[in-house]
Amino acid sequence: MSDKKIQIIPLGGLGEFGMNSMAVRYGEDIIVLDAGMMFPDSELLGVDIVTPDFNYLEQNAAHVRALILTHGHEDHIGAVPFLLAQLSVPVYGTAFTLALVERRLEEHDLLEEAKLNPIKPGDKIDLGSFSVEFIHVTHSIVSSVAIAITTPLGVIIHTGDYKVDPTPTDNELFDLHTLAEYGKRGVLLLMSDSTNVDRPGYTESERAVRPRLEDLFVRAPRRLVISCFSSSIHRLQQILDLAEEYGRKVAFLGRSMISTTEIAHDHGLLTIPNGILLRPQDLMQTAPSKSVAIVSGTQGEPMSALSRVAVDNHKSLSIEHGDIVALSARIIPGNEKAIYRMINHLARRGADVFYGTMNPPIHVSGHGSAEELRLVLNLVRPKFFIPIHGEYRQIAPHAQAQLAQHLSHWGLEDTFVLESGETLEIDSAGARKGEPVTVGRVCIDSGTLDEVVEDIVIRDRRHLSEDGFVLPIIAINKHTGRSEGLPEIVSRGFMSMDESSEVLHEARQIVMKTLDTSTAEERTDWGVMQEKIRADLKRYLIKQTSRRPLIMPVILEV
Repeated sequence: MSDKKIQIIPLGGLGEFGMNSMAVRYGEDIIVLDAGMMFPDSELLGVDIVTPDFNYLEQNAAHVRALILTHGHEDHIGAVPFLLAQLSVPVYGTAFTLALVERRLEEHDLLEEAKLNPIKPGDKIDLGSFSVEFIHVTHSIVSSVAIAITTPLGVIIHTGDYKVDPTPTDNELFDLHTLAEYGKRGVLLLMSDSTNVDRPGYTESERAVRPRLEDLFVRAPRRLVISCFSSSIHRLQQILDLAEEYGRKVAFLGRSMISTTEIAHDHGLLTIPNGILLRPQDLMQTAPSKSVAIVSGTQGEPMSALSRVAVDNHKSLSIEHGDIVALSARIIPGNEKAIYRMINHLARRGADVFYGTMNPPIHVSGHGSAEELRLVLNLVRPKFFIPIHGEYRQIAPHAQAQLAQHLSHWGLEDTFVLESGETLEIDSAGARKGEPVTVGRVCIDSGTLDEVVEDIVIRDRRHLSEDGFVLPIIAINKHTGRSEGLPEIVSRGFMSMDESSEVLHEARQIVMKTLDTSTAEERTDWGVMQEKIRADLKRYLIKQTSRRPLIMPVILEV
């Protein structure tokens, strides 16, 4: 390829939620921005997580100079172990982000081989043809950065996830000044977060949550249980500060909550007042009016701490009448049923449950709304623009007139709506869509020996969940090749016993007929016989029931 061309290659996260990963190539040098995962939808039965297909990076392994991480959310770092299992490349990110990555690498026995390089906002590093600067941004997780990449053809800015919080709880302001400086000097391409493009105005500051949290402390006559994302360190700090102010001790419940708070505290990002912590096992022995439980599991995950608390199956906490439970997190689309089921269980136990939209808010987003997205565009003034992070319904409006096209008088020449696998090429003649690359998703089932779940396995799981299975069992005499008696038919999840008796009786006759009409040579080839039985039985069952159970003939040699 020409050394005078930049390629932008989205490996995931464009046109979908999660799996955020972007490759930038110039000549023989490639850098990768983020390697995220997403949680499976209901169709991916038995799958634990989904990662991008890194086949393009594997094919170009000799040219990949580094993996750069913008922040520590799972949709940006969750696939790092799977990428590093395929490629040995240095990883750059803030110390807190890398500490979260270390925890995942330990689980996969990859930590010793990993080359992790901590950076700070303002740092600059050289990676082949690229010079990379890290710019502090505000988001719902601490230590988030945008990336400014200087190439021989111009500057590329990737915002990561952000909102422009004017009053962050840690007083670390969004570095708009550096963005504006790049804008003055000229930016070739901006890639900007699109998550909240459909929300008008500005996203509220993290400090907007404090009045509601304080109200809960004031009104709670008994135990206060607050659930939020374990990565929301700013939120946790406000809860700890209020607990100290109102004389309550705090217990952290949930593996992710305990692990993340330990990491944040070790890195000086979470201040825990002296004497305020309570061991989980001491929670129920402490006066309810003097305790706060901070619990993970806001999305109703089946085995999360809050889900177990809701059904009184947690070893350290039982909800009692008059307790207050607050869900200080948004309801992620697709999780509504699980969350409302959990809330119902909590309400049945006599708890007052606070969640959803309230004023003052109990949760604020970590993503910028329309005016913040416009502000970043105004400051950066790019020549070309790609909206990133979100489904098509979000990235397309971000590229439309109301946000981007009005900048044309400042030099914005074109906007490009890309989806994962589509590429953009930029050279001295301009920018245009290039040849697509092969991308996709890799389904991971952590309960299997080979963690990658093939599409055929998922298809079979879906098949079983919808129509059940039918198991014809045939005993064949190895000397004569004849069936020993009538076949047995076992079924599960197909029909009720009352319905199935006549159908399955006839199915036995179908199998017997298939055996009788087969040649002696066919009967000695079990693979052929299994396929013939499956085909004849499938045809009969579809005709009789209009259903398509999974049919698995079993031939026993006697």
